[in-house]
Amino acid sequence: MSAFGFALVLTAAFCHATWNFFVKRIAAGPELVWLFSVISAVLYFPLAAFVWVNSDPFTAKQWLFVGGSVLLHMAYFLLLQFAYGKGDLSVIYPTARATGPILSSSFAILFLGEILTPHIAMGGAIIVFGVLMLTRGAGGGRQHVLTSAGFGLMAGGLIGSYTAWDAYAVSLLLVPPLLLDYASSVGRSVLLAPLAMRHRPQIARLWRDHHLGVIAIAVFNPLAYILVLFALTFAPVVMVAPLRELSVVLSVLMGSILLGEGHLKQRLSWALVILGGVAILASSG
Repeated sequence: MSAFGFALVLTAAFCHATWNFFVKRIAAGPELVWLFSVISAVLYFPLAAFVWVNSDPFTAKQWLFVGGSVLLHMAYFLLLQFAYGKGDLSVIYPTARATGPILSSSFAILFLGEILTPHIAMGGAIIVFGVLMLTRGAGGGRQHVLTSAGFGLMAGGLIGSYTAWDAYAVSLLLVPPLLLDYASSVGRSVLLAPLAMRHRPQIARLWRDHHLGVIAIAVFNPLAYILVLFALTFAPVVMVAPLRELSVVLSVLMGSILLGEGHLKQRLSWALVILGGVAILASSG
């Protein structure tokens, strides 16, 4: 991967871990998804309008993939909100991020015709193994860990699905990355509007108590994925998807230190394993 591509994914990893931290700390429900989606739509509107005006009109197939992306991402966000209310960030997030690249890489090989070289396979396998090992020794009892890991697996399934789906949209259908993500923000805002209207007091309280965190999510959530989508326009899914797991190292630090989930020493040791896999992956191609 080129230095530019690596820098894009690395920056995206920082953004991704940051917004996940705020989602977990705020610990709200669909109301939070609607609120940060609306704010994202407002903040990114000037850029989206500029790209839209300077792009060709969408074909029917492009619109189909944009609509499918909206639904997949909304399902992911709603599941994530529920999961973070039931389990630990430092278990759910690593499990999801380990499952996601396995599935997205498999989908890319099967449906996008990508090739998995031994070098990429080795780096990706080390990253996924390190991420999975982060779930060991988590606090809260065995049942709590299994519950957290189960939610992580479901979230990972959605990550794998939307990554491969969106990679097809931006790399083969040439949907502009910013517009694809912007459509997701607008789509969530519209589809969750009836729920938001029924929970206006909760939304007002959410804004009053956590407005800085909500703004952080609204800024970093789209930015993280737009950077990844842009990288997918010139780099294969089998390389980008595992490389995104750098965000796991940050989530471990945030969950263990800032959220008091513990087991920092053990989880950092596996974080170093992940970084070793990242080094191998970054040196390939």
